[in-house]
Amino acid sequence: MSEKLLYKQDGHVVTLTLNQPELRNPITDLDFVELFVEAIARIKADLSVRCVILTGAGKGFSSGGNLNHMRDRVGTFSGDVTTIADNYKQGIQRIPKALWALEVPVIAAVNGPAYGAGCDLTLMCDIRIAAKSATFAENFVKVGIIPGDGGAWLLPRQIGLSRAAEMTFTGDPIDAETALAWGLVSRVVDADQLIPEANALAQRIAKNPPKQLRMSKQLLREGMHSRLDSLLELSASYQASCHQTADHVEAVNALLEKRDPLFNGT
Repeated sequence: MSEKLLYKQDGHVVTLTLNQPELRNPITDLDFVELFVEAIARIKADLSVRCVILTGAGKGFSSGGNLNHMRDRVGTFSGDVTTIADNYKQGIQRIPKALWALEVPVIAAVNGPAYGAGCDLTLMCDIRIAAKSATFAENFVKVGIIPGDGGAWLLPRQIGLSRAAEMTFTGDPIDAETALAWGLVSRVVDADQLIPEANALAQRIAKNPPKQLRMSKQLLREGMHSRLDSLLELSASYQASCHQTADHVEAVNALLEKRDPLFNGT
């Protein structure tokens, strides 16, 4: 994996680290998008991975767009109207599609400012833990653009339409405690405890059977836009499959025998 994105696996947990701290970890460069999408595909194909932690190197999580490229009108931001629209579709918009469709649970460990597309990147994850130094801003209007990566779909689903509108229309940042009060993050911790807390949570998740974890996430995603009867139909199908697995048998036996289960994904 390129130095722009670090991929590290420890047991059943993969940690992805945005690794351009000198630029505040932008995610709009076309080569970075390719690396990120490849990493997500690698995780999706590997049943040994049961949880992912996504974080940023340095003092910030992600600035979102590469401001130097915006100024110079290069990369994603080069060309006429039609070309730039296509650049977005073939570039940054591939990230929400890949990450939202990933069946493995993802924890965003937000270590500092998460602005613009960086804020939206946290919203694509399932769980967000923030360091006290973290701030969040849907600040596209501050640079004269709009959320081009799905933020207008993601943000209201996390914090409600009124608060999403406030963040989007002002572009003003909110601190970690406000993010906690608004439901944007599930917990706030001291900076030196961020990765240990994320790892501890990831390990609690990774103790569970991998196929069932993936199906559970699929149901949560599907439930965000499906009718109840449609979701129940899908749930019945998934549940029937679960009952045929060795991991289900192991889980039941372990509970009855009062021991820790050992899952192998079958």
